Amino acid sequence: MERLKILDVTLRDGGCVNDFNFGIDYMNKILESLENSSIDYIELGYLDEKKGSIDNRTQFLNEKCIYQNFLINKKNNIKYVAMIDYGKFDVNKLEKRTPQGIDGIRFCFHKKDRFNILESCLKIIELGYECFIQPMLTMRYNNDELIDFIYYINEKLPNIQGIYIVDSFGEMRNQDLLDKIKIFDTYLLDSITLGFHSHNNLQLSYSNAISFLNYPTKRNIMLDSSIMGMGKGAGNLNTELLLEHINIMSHTKYNISPLLEIIDTVIKPIHNEYRWGYSVEYYLSSVNHCTPSYASHYYNKHMLPISKINELLSRLDENKKISFDRDYAEKIYKEYNEENLFDETETISKLSKLISGKDVLIIGPGKSINDYSYEIISASKNKFIISLNFEVPFLKSDLILINRDEVYEKLKSNKNLLISSNITTDNDLVINYKNWIEKYNDTIFDSSAVFALKLACFLKANSITLAGLDGFSTNINSNYFDKNLRRGLSEIEVNKRNNFYRFFIKNISEEIKINFITPSLYEKE
Repeated sequence: MERLKILDVTLRDGGCVNDFNFGIDYMNKILESLENSSIDYIELGYLDEKKGSIDNRTQFLNEKCIYQNFLINKKNNIKYVAMIDYGKFDVNKLEKRTPQGIDGIRFCFHKKDRFNILESCLKIIELGYECFIQPMLTMRYNNDELIDFIYYINEKLPNIQGIYIVDSFGEMRNQDLLDKIKIFDTYLLDSITLGFHSHNNLQLSYSNAISFLNYPTKRNIMLDSSIMGMGKGAGNLNTELLLEHINIMSHTKYNISPLLEIIDTVIKPIHNEYRWGYSVEYYLSSVNHCTPSYASHYYNKHMLPISKINELLSRLDENKKISFDRDYAEKIYKEYNEENLFDETETISKLSKLISGKDVLIIGPGKSINDYSYEIISASKNKFIISLNFEVPFLKSDLILINRDEVYEKLKSNKNLLISSNITTDNDLVINYKNWIEKYNDTIFDSSAVFALKLACFLKANSITLAGLDGFSTNINSNYFDKNLRRGLSEIEVNKRNNFYRFFIKNISEEIKINFITPSLYEKE
């Protein structure tokens, strides 16, 4: 199939998973595997003036960094490209295309900027680079807008190499794709290649790619993919699967073995540390037509049930859905949880009588409670016991503090519950959610541990003893005593949580004595 070209985005889109921190050894190995597969185009990364690096990352300061520190020996039968996001790199700073440098630039932009790209794209072409334009979120264009933009490209940029259908949020169904292909194929100059870039939120990347390949057109076409689907959120179309299909259907000779080897030696180890691939939260981001960063934020940071994530995503303003805004996400989350305001005066009065002047034992669900049950039982004598979102299997708690809906549904028949107002309940003891959250580095922390520690301090307990607050690990089996509580966390999220709790507990300890009776990462400075 001479008119088809495959472009691998592992080093660029895959870099969104690990903040482009592949390291030069992994970068070289991935590049070599792609070259040995005889793929047509390799995207080496981003050009970014502010966030780019000189080496060891695939977010580059400029194009010179690529050929000076990474792309040392180009292959004649392969073309090499980099991506520029509109507004993040001044193309006037590009040098002319050289034999040892990259061959093309992929220029991506949001719909609002579509008529502002002309000068940049003309400059890219003038400097000798192949220019591909990537209208992100192509689904956001209605038919008239898309046709109008295509006419604009035909008139103003007839010499671009290609233009893409970009399924940024993985929301395209098969008919959506076919409708867009038909518009492009009907109105776009025949000389311009049509490409397709997809994400796998609905598990449709592969089937949509097959539909794209089978569409009856005579123009040149391109497909984007990545090794093992490595990419932001749900990931991308798998390069190894795509090339295998093309080999079978078109009798071409892409070499799959180097890709399988690099999956085993490089990509899998990265995947063990940084998650990507289909999950329910990314499905929800797709059906709510928003960037998956919102879903992953709510899921990983706040550990919310899926039903609550869906409700939060449905509240996002249309103009905010395109790009992730952490402050906005936290604002929506805070507003959502503060809807059930509660006068906690009577609850605080009752808790004061129970806790004031007492020694308090707070028990979390960390894995250490399995090995330290005897020590916990011994330490519980003459203490007021608060467990966090669970029943301690070997000890009766005086209070179970609950701030998660699914836990409340399991335990609501218990008489000794203390409930946060973000949960709908007729329980006697309810605390007002917004009074007990903690903000740290512009992020809201609202765990039951935060609530319990702040309450014990506010109510002037005599001392606090902690058990089962072990700290977080990237090893999914290390965090909880109950395997049903397990949830994978990235190294970044683990470090964020551990740093916060160290800081938070240290501050509380300046007002009230705190002891640990089980091992905890929060004890370490």
